Amino acid sequence: MAADSSKPSVLIFGGLNTCSRALASFLVPLHSDPLVSYLRIVDKYSVHPPTTLEIPIVEYRQANLTVPAAIQAAFDPPEGNTAFDYVFDFTGEVRNDRSETIQINTTFAVSRLLALEASKRQVKSYVRIQQPFYETSAKNAASEKDDIKPVEAMGIWWHETLRMLASIEGLNLVILRIGFVYGPYTDFGNVISAITVASVYGYMQKPMKSMWSPGKNPTNTIHVEDVAGGAWACANWVANHGRKKADELAGVPIPFHNDKTKVKEVEGMLPHDEKPVAPIFNLVDDSNSTLVSTGQIVSSFFGTTFEFFNLIESTVFKLLDDLEDINEHHVEGWTEMLSKSVPPITNTPISAYMDKYTLEKHVVGFDNSKIKQIVGYKLLRPDFNHANIKEVVDKWKAEGAWPNIPST
Repeated sequence: MAADSSKPSVLIFGGLNTCSRALASFLVPLHSDPLVSYLRIVDKYSVHPPTTLEIPIVEYRQANLTVPAAIQAAFDPPEGNTAFDYVFDFTGEVRNDRSETIQINTTFAVSRLLALEASKRQVKSYVRIQQPFYETSAKNAASEKDDIKPVEAMGIWWHETLRMLASIEGLNLVILRIGFVYGPYTDFGNVISAITVASVYGYMQKPMKSMWSPGKNPTNTIHVEDVAGGAWACANWVANHGRKKADELAGVPIPFHNDKTKVKEVEGMLPHDEKPVAPIFNLVDDSNSTLVSTGQIVSSFFGTTFEFFNLIESTVFKLLDDLEDINEHHVEGWTEMLSKSVPPITNTPISAYMDKYTLEKHVVGFDNSKIKQIVGYKLLRPDFNHANIKEVVDKWKAEGAWPNIPST
């Protein structure tokens, strides 16, 4: 059956472990009319996404996105349908422990193949979701024009991907640079780790402590529903304006932050002295979240407090190379919580283990005024609060992924 051509058809690439499930739910809501005529989600994972994706106009396709032929096939519309209109690029490695080669192959190279095919197919919009792998000023929220520094190899190659995308001729690109994401069915990231670890310390009736001094330390947050809403708003905006006008309205130069010797080694990289222009929008909520505020909110939700180690304790922790020692208490507590759950939980994607990147100090503060003014986007979840955390935990409990421990 042919799709409703009055609505755009959509391709989502990647992101089943990050935000694409939320976007799918936003585009094809359970209790109201879909915003799209057809939705195809393409990712490397073999599990079939549940809930809203079990309907005729939604297709899930497993594919190896490092293979050009697989990408070309993914862009071919179903029989009787017109070409895909919008592409959402959620691809990219989000684990910092991966080698630089993996970062290049799974972040930079995959996105390049997708964008080249999207340009060839003349899609109306290509929305790239940029994770907050940056270091910003602790004093002032960064605007889209500010030159901020990507963090480690992961951040460097996510940033380099933006430069590459901006240079592709005929690509109706818009970049959505988000804060630390959280929300239902999102099981990765610093905020989710904070929520999980806070639950353990609440269970143990001990304070949750940070090794970093209070300071200002902005760690701006964004609800996954706003990632979906913001991405959709940006897709419609660039589709209406086209790339040239979009660059005039919101384009900013993207500076080089990489090793100059890589330019000759990595296909598709631009020379270091080029600064391609693309429309970029920051997307964070209005909470102005910091290390302290986030810690206080998540810990108080679980009935405990957020404190800081003293100088000597912090120094010892920062010198420790063994992540197992640092993680010992809350990982053991989480395991106990899972075993005491009613019923017990033997398999969950949620972990209390904090990797090196999560344990490090991060300063990410973004000014969100541009997307409000130019795109006209209105935040759906402007506050990071107890109600939103409760929703996250309740959804996990309903899925059997979060411990249900009877009160004593």
